[in-house]
Amino acid sequence: MKKLLIANRGEIAVRIARACRDYGVPCVAVYADADMDALHVSLADEAYSLDGQRPADTYLDIAKLLDIARRSGADAVHPGYGFLSERADFARAVLDAGLIWVGPKPQTIDVLGDKVQARKLAQEVGAPLVAGTPGPVESAAEVLAFAERHGLPIAIKAAFGGGGRGMKVAWRLDEVAELFASAVREAQAAFGRGECFVEQFLDRPRHIEAQILADTQGKVVVVGTRDCSLQRRNQKLVEEAPAPFISDEQRQRIHQAARDICAKAGYVGAGTVEFLLSQDGTLSFLEVNTRLQVEHPVTEETTGVDLVIEQLRIADGLSLSFDETPAPRGHSFEFRINAEDAGKGFLPTPGQISLFQPPSGPGVRLDSGVTSGSRIPGTFDSMMAKLIVSGATREQAIARARRALAEFRIEGVASVLPFHQAVMAHDDFTGPGRFAVHTRWIETDFAERVTLAPRTLPVEDAAVLRTFIEIDGKRHAVGLPSALLQSLTPLADRSLAAPNPVTDPVAPCEDQVQAPISGNLHAWLVEDGAQVVAGDVIAVMEAMKMETQVTAPRSGRLVIEQQAGAYLEAGAALGRTATL
Repeated sequence: MKKLLIANRGEIAVRIARACRDYGVPCVAVYADADMDALHVSLADEAYSLDGQRPADTYLDIAKLLDIARRSGADAVHPGYGFLSERADFARAVLDAGLIWVGPKPQTIDVLGDKVQARKLAQEVGAPLVAGTPGPVESAAEVLAFAERHGLPIAIKAAFGGGGRGMKVAWRLDEVAELFASAVREAQAAFGRGECFVEQFLDRPRHIEAQILADTQGKVVVVGTRDCSLQRRNQKLVEEAPAPFISDEQRQRIHQAARDICAKAGYVGAGTVEFLLSQDGTLSFLEVNTRLQVEHPVTEETTGVDLVIEQLRIADGLSLSFDETPAPRGHSFEFRINAEDAGKGFLPTPGQISLFQPPSGPGVRLDSGVTSGSRIPGTFDSMMAKLIVSGATREQAIARARRALAEFRIEGVASVLPFHQAVMAHDDFTGPGRFAVHTRWIETDFAERVTLAPRTLPVEDAAVLRTFIEIDGKRHAVGLPSALLQSLTPLADRSLAAPNPVTDPVAPCEDQVQAPISGNLHAWLVEDGAQVVAGDVIAVMEAMKMETQVTAPRSGRLVIEQQAGAYLEAGAALGRTATL
């Protein structure tokens, strides 16, 4: 490859840009309107506008991405993770355009990206599996029939997704219908396809995964294992490598199943084979993610393998730089630093970061997509950065993680740092010889009250305002004296001024239905004028690819004041519950 287009944004786009520098190949960034001044844009050799705001109009628009590849002279495309990274049609379009695709072959993505077909392949090679539907289900009635036959809990999962998007776990029969509808909505929004299948859900399992690399010469190597059990809403928050507290036999079975599945699928590139491990030792294949994982740095730190460089080598037709699973060197944790309010149920908090002051020192690595002054848009994922902390032993890595988390300061938006600090003080996760965390630990066992430090207002900019202009869609940086802009107050206020400062919310009326987050009002679940009971789920909002339920503040007759599809700030009135 001679020039690489990074078809992504944020932290992973920064990570790929840095790998390109190390590998010696120029890279091209793309950006939505909200990302015009993002870190990944400034670190690339060139940057081009996607001319839009929503994911569907920007990072999910295949035609726009390929047009930029043509205009920029890029001959290779790296999809990162999320967005189009597991879309076989994107891989085919890249290859049909005569470009190099940094990822598995489209036919492999087809097979493994279809969770139903992946289960069949796993069965063929003898991988461990729980019961599941033979194909996608057509209705909530089919889901109910499966639950009645196999028992609860059950998992309703997007057949063409991953990363927890479009996955819902039903614990009661009366919630199956709405959870099925919600899973279909999320799958359609995240992956463009709403098909879902059902399988038994192991109660209180651990989430264990194997990182694999496979080259074009047929070599398939398991690089190492990770534990990703600490999740909320099926989204991982803390990962570690190698997976602790599993037997040599369990580790060997995971390695063997991962190799066999990928070899059978003719895998090429980086991928992850995921498993669930129940408390009674039951191991079950979960899925294969045909892309680079968010948590890849913990494997890099404990094996010495640069997974992104290996991806580029494989795409260039080179063999892997090693032949067998590397011996683990120490232990590593990754903390996802999301713009979410841990003290309010992990609600997304888009806005501007006034201060981003990460830690440093022995064993500390930061993979970030933001700096002080960066804006977190509400239309994309909430991740700001990843803090990776390593030590010679798990105990040393824990001690260093506590120190690093205490040093980390983020102001202007909420973050999950208080949650991470609480977790690293919890015996279930860090107690000697003890590991009681499971995939629903946050919802069921974690009783700590997480608080959030007050937010501060953004600091005024200095003498020079650095911005950019676009010429034929290509980004060019410019610097303008702030004094010049002060004489153009109306223009500056509209286009270049800082966002509105954070203000204290106005106390709502007791009958007011408030938006719990800043985001889109996805749908009302009840009609205008319907009788509702306090606590009923009456609407669904969506922000940063996550759905949040809206509940009735009190019993009464619902009066709808905002229509589905509207974008609203947190605290805005959606409607009210009038008394009779």
